[in-house]
Amino acid sequence: MDDQTRIEIEAAAFRTLRDHLMNKRADVQNIDMMNLAGFCRNCLSRWYQEAANARNIEMTKDEAREIYYGMPFSEWKAQNQTEASPETQDAFKQAFEANVGPLKTP
Repeated sequence: MDDQTRIEIEAAAFRTLRDHLMNKRADVQNIDMMNLAGFCRNCLSRWYQEAANARNIEMTKDEAREIYYGMPFSEWKAQNQTEASPETQDAFKQAFEANVGPLKTP
């Protein structure tokens, strides 16, 4: 397989994953994904941003999220996010630190 074909197949797989998470399984909460798999939709948008930035394309976290979610993140949260239990929030802190790094609080 040549490099261009591989890149196109990888991009198609990413688009399918995004569609699955955004349209077929919007009910799955980001916090649950992070706790179980070590990544979530926000991670995917961050990886998108990091890939753009690595190619000298300026993109903020909010811009990457809007591209990934297809809407401002605040709208996605209002439409799809539910309140997490204290236990789930504690598990998230551990999963985030293990998979992303220290959790920054505002």
